[in-house]
Amino acid sequence: MEKIAMIGVGYVGLVSGTGLADFGNEVICIDIDEEKIKKLENNILPIYEPGLLDIVKRNVEKGRLTFTTDLDKSIKESDVIFLAVPTPSGKNGEVDLSYVFNVIDKLAKIIVSYKVIVTKSTVEVGTGDKIHERLIAKGVSENMFDVVSNPEFLREGSAVRDFMHPDRVVIGTDSQKAIDFMKEIYRSLYLLETPVVVTDIRTAEMIKYASNAFLATKISFINEVANICERVGANVQVVAKAMGLDGRISSKFLHAGPGFGGSCFPKDTLALTKMAEKAGTKATIVEAVIDVNEKQKMRIVEKLLKFLPDLKGKTIGLLGLAFKPNTDDVRDAPALTVIKEILVKGGQIKAYDPEAMNEMRKHYPEISYVASSKDAIKDVDALIILTEWNEFRNMNLDYIKSIMKNPIMIDSRNIYDPQIVIREGFQYDCIGRSIR
Repeated sequence: MEKIAMIGVGYVGLVSGTGLADFGNEVICIDIDEEKIKKLENNILPIYEPGLLDIVKRNVEKGRLTFTTDLDKSIKESDVIFLAVPTPSGKNGEVDLSYVFNVIDKLAKIIVSYKVIVTKSTVEVGTGDKIHERLIAKGVSENMFDVVSNPEFLREGSAVRDFMHPDRVVIGTDSQKAIDFMKEIYRSLYLLETPVVVTDIRTAEMIKYASNAFLATKISFINEVANICERVGANVQVVAKAMGLDGRISSKFLHAGPGFGGSCFPKDTLALTKMAEKAGTKATIVEAVIDVNEKQKMRIVEKLLKFLPDLKGKTIGLLGLAFKPNTDDVRDAPALTVIKEILVKGGQIKAYDPEAMNEMRKHYPEISYVASSKDAIKDVDALIILTEWNEFRNMNLDYIKSIMKNPIMIDSRNIYDPQIVIREGFQYDCIGRSIR
């Protein structure tokens, strides 16, 4: 059992810290937000993630997981320090590392015994080296610490399972002592024969960006194929299914829709293009992925305008605001673009999401948020499905038609059969399936 300090109790820090505690380690989760820490001490989570609360409660009760704002005491009591602080996009798209370096500057004043310092946050390639140089410059002896890159690969909505049963664990360092610490931390996964990739720091940092950029590429690729399918009369769902049966391709991330969002893909693809520029090269494919994704979000509004060319005085119902189901995250969600464009064109909005309405209120407090899908549909001039929550998948079409002003449906997640919806009397459009 290792003693671990997890600095930053956001999405990555809370899931990772809780998971490491469940592996049998003693974990202290630290954050400067006193209100967040008080809520966590009372089993109130700052994020919605299925299954996480039960694991938090279990490990708190066992004494393996604690929450605090006391950085100094926590660092002195810990052997391994994980950095899970925000690394947002800066003004030019490069990664803003100010939170990381702010923590490093504090650590430089605290470290009095050997520590393994682990970057869990997504940082640009070369950050581990900069951390090492910064600590040395601030007077920390080289034999008092090692730096490790240990990127996370968590999918919002299934993060608990991803942490407990990962496809791989990446450990980037040139220190055998640090490797031994990390292997002990993840010993439970070794027993499950989880693949572990041990490499240098820069390669580990790059693995995260390359992985996310490739997955984003699959999404933009199938969306581009979907747009072609609409023009030539093909069905993108069948195309994607047949593609996915090829073991070289696989079916994952081949679901046509309104474009990707969330905390990782938009930020990481943009950061990769900026890193390439700084290195004197271009990430041409990744640049195209970003462009296709932004245009895909606009296509939802374009489809709406085919049925309602003038949105002034019209009310549009939105089902789903989160960028995907089973999360409350609206960062870079397609809903942000759709809402903005509808409002600019003079439309009004009634929106419902099972978890994400409070988050969306921070961006658009002026729209109407309602208590149920029924309320979002009642008396609207058109309905747009933006997130494929389970409760939206089997609505009574005859009933929802009867409570709408105009039976217009834009199904951006392809959760309904076009022929059935059209037979029910709807004007209907979707992604990558010819409507005849």
